[in-house]
Amino acid sequence: MRNVALLLFSAVTSGLAQAPQIAPTPSIVYAVHDPRSIKDYNTNPRVVREMVNRLVVAATGQADVAKAWASLVSPDDTIGIKICAAGGDLFTTHHYFLNAIVDGLFAAGHSRKGIIVWDRSLGGIKGAGYKPGMDGYKLQAIAPRDGYDPKAILSAPLIGKLVWGDFDYTGDITKVPFLSDTENTSNVSHFSKILSTDVTKIINVPVMSVSETNGIAGCIYNMTIPNIDNWRRFAQGSRFGAESLAEIYSNPLIAKKVVFNLMDGLIAQYAGGPQPQPNYAIHHATLYASRDPIALDAVAVKRLEEWRARGSLRAIHPLATYIDFASQLGLGNSTPNRIELKNIGR
Repeated sequence: MRNVALLLFSAVTSGLAQAPQIAPTPSIVYAVHDPRSIKDYNTNPRVVREMVNRLVVAATGQADVAKAWASLVSPDDTIGIKICAAGGDLFTTHHYFLNAIVDGLFAAGHSRKGIIVWDRSLGGIKGAGYKPGMDGYKLQAIAPRDGYDPKAILSAPLIGKLVWGDFDYTGDITKVPFLSDTENTSNVSHFSKILSTDVTKIINVPVMSVSETNGIAGCIYNMTIPNIDNWRRFAQGSRFGAESLAEIYSNPLIAKKVVFNLMDGLIAQYAGGPQPQPNYAIHHATLYASRDPIALDAVAVKRLEEWRARGSLRAIHPLATYIDFASQLGLGNSTPNRIELKNIGR
């Protein structure tokens, strides 16, 4: 039975102040751009597949696609692919992008039936080309309440109001004093069972989008907020709440399971995300990959900020301070002089 340590934010922060930090190894973020990959919101499956294959081969330094994916996951692994399905028909992780990943894993010897593709809710996939049961892999949402692991918990001195679907939520008002300030509040969250027990290795596949509550709906966000209950307390815009995402990501259930990050930048959304906002989206026609989720998020924030500045929108990076905090925790690199952006040609 797996024991999951509680996240004690104050202790970690105190430790950071006392312990000297070792300079991390520089990170590489790989990017491949091809204007043929998307037109009028329609993706070109052949071109997207070629882009994904070039990225994974370059990022792993292997000779071919099968060897590249085999270097990231072993035959005994149960593989999870964490997509973002909050973007509706047009802004959910693109179907052909995901299929190219699954086909690469299949080439490396993994059964499609043993691959779990998930998000908190899969409502956004209905018009995005996904065909439950038809593509071979498992498509799963996190079931309200029962989809969370009662043993895989994290606590933080930040109270959140529980809602229906949270593990500890109770709708029985007869057990709560009238007008009680403590009704359905908690400082505890639970990780999803998919994350805690169902998968052993994870391919993290966020979209290139801002989050109006957490700065960017990138690699860190994609693995934290959608994978816990009582999550609203970490989306309040406070400095503590922002730093908490780095703390959550550092949990072994996430940090030790995520082996690769691929960001869907075919369409980039620089405002209003992660819900769909076509007025603030562009055909970026670019895919990104890195073993370092922090570096990839840092690259994405910089690009998204450029588009926001052109649109006279306020800066979004103050809501994404967890990226720098994650770097302080040793989870990756966020400073530009420790990140190399390498463009992969055709």
